[in-house]
Amino acid sequence: MTHPGAAPDPSGQVSDAVRGNWVDHRAPAWTRPYLRLSRADRPIGTWLLLLPCWWGLLLSMVADGNASWFDLWIFAGCGIGAVLMRGAGCTWNDITDRHIDGSVARTASRPIPSGQVTAKQALAWAVIQCLISFAILLTFPPMAILLGVLSLGPVAIYPFAKRFTWWPQVFLGIAFNWGALLAWTAHSGSLGWPAVALYFAGMAWTLFYDTIYAHQDKEDDALIGVKSTARLFGDERTPKMLAWFMVISVALMGVAVVLAAPHGEIGQLVLLIAGPWTFGWHMLWQMRKLDVNDNDVLLRLFRANRDAGLLPVLFFAVALLA
Repeated sequence: MTHPGAAPDPSGQVSDAVRGNWVDHRAPAWTRPYLRLSRADRPIGTWLLLLPCWWGLLLSMVADGNASWFDLWIFAGCGIGAVLMRGAGCTWNDITDRHIDGSVARTASRPIPSGQVTAKQALAWAVIQCLISFAILLTFPPMAILLGVLSLGPVAIYPFAKRFTWWPQVFLGIAFNWGALLAWTAHSGSLGWPAVALYFAGMAWTLFYDTIYAHQDKEDDALIGVKSTARLFGDERTPKMLAWFMVISVALMGVAVVLAAPHGEIGQLVLLIAGPWTFGWHMLWQMRKLDVNDNDVLLRLFRANRDAGLLPVLFFAVALLA
């Protein structure tokens, strides 16, 4: 366990970064602290922010049966926006948590507590990322632009949630799955009930994977008074709660699929249903591998949720082409 004053890695590498990542080995030296603030050395978070966007876009395209070149831009724009907004959100998180991060073993090596950048430099970097994201957002329809602007509220609040609630993962879910609403609306021009069901499915999924993630920090969090669902549930209740989150997520995604599927297209509906079905099986596999006291296992399972989230993308895309 690391306490304030512990020496960071002299190379500047962050403790939970992907080993051999391009930031630490290929990026120009002056850019590395900023790329680390954006978690470019830990891409899983970008995937977890992006995948609900692709769920929403593909289901919206299935629902109305329309596809255009602009949808390709929405697909790509969501990808670029996910990189930038995840980066901005993580940078903001590191600014607000700079005094806490130095007291936690996994986060003491982050750029601000380790002295690679100042809080003012980090704030400037967050603003730059937000402005570029906003420029992309302006290419979307008006309702999608409004949703994008509203998403800044949950992003701003999330870093403070662990100070006042045992359920900060709910606030993360609100922020991280907003793309399901935005991408659906970017294609269709208006919000629909399938997107809302998909949004809440993503929130339950976030509770699932981020509870797994939070178990890595539970000892340090207990010492410094930071709240999380991992601490709330404890080692014994966590598997049961994960099972509930899995069931809710799969069920709500199933509802979204049924609401979005064109009437009478049985073959297409079967392909769409395969999305939440395989998604659920992947989460069940994670639960079988779970060891809440092995940080290597916890991190590996957390990262495996990229593959879990890609499964609905695959089947929704196949259904669209069917």
